[in-house]
Amino acid sequence: MATENKNLSEYDKETIPNAKDLRFGIVVSEWNSNITEGLYQGAELALKDCGAQDSNIIRWNVPGSFELTYGCKRMIQQEKPDAIIAIGSVIQGETKHFDFVCSATAQGIKDLNVLHRVPVIFCVLTDNTMQQAIDRSGGKHGNKGAEAAIAAIKMAVLGA
Repeated sequence: MATENKNLSEYDKETIPNAKDLRFGIVVSEWNSNITEGLYQGAELALKDCGAQDSNIIRWNVPGSFELTYGCKRMIQQEKPDAIIAIGSVIQGETKHFDFVCSATAQGIKDLNVLHRVPVIFCVLTDNTMQQAIDRSGGKHGNKGAEAAIAAIKMAVLGA
């Protein structure tokens, strides 16, 4: 596993640009909310730790990970953020549904990055088990949401 022996929440604050004047959108899937809420909390805490203001963090919810692409597209159009974090969790089941949702979501977010000037950070866990998702959303491997927030800050500054 790529996260083996790595804490996803760790970052060197001295190497991260100050986020005080940046606006962030966070689009959160309601599916597997026990996981996505942990990811959201990790992202929000890291953004604030790096200077982001409460008033510059905008949250929208969508039903599932498949809907993240549309939610992010509308947020780009309506809110004009400097970066967006797309938060979702898809856990392997017994059918191919997992493959279709993961692929479509990844491709959709990639397309937004190609078509728009606002970076959209992929913070969608695609795990084989619920335990893997728990471990990466505030558990023993830290929080992928914090890692996504740091990527959002760096990409927002890159695009400025």
